[in-house]
Amino acid sequence: MTKSTKHAVSSQPESFEAASAELEKIVVAMEAGQMSLEDSLSAYQRGAELLQYCQNKLQGAQQQVRVLEAGLLKDFTGSDNER
Repeated sequence: MTKSTKHAVSSQPESFEAASAELEKIVVAMEAGQMSLEDSLSAYQRGAELLQYCQNKLQGAQQQVRVLEAGLLKDFTGSDNER
């Protein structure tokens, strides 16, 4: 990892897609087996941060879907009862 990459370790991803793409690059680099131990540890730490970020984003999206579905189901149930 370069100094610029190490600096990015503490930065927040711009989006779920950006985090996912960065995580994929880290996995590819680690699987290549060409990193030093220090770089591997830094990459692993960043990967764990990105994974947590992605999981949080997905959980938030799932919660939004549940809320939307609950609202839609209420509306449909109300429509059926009025007939």
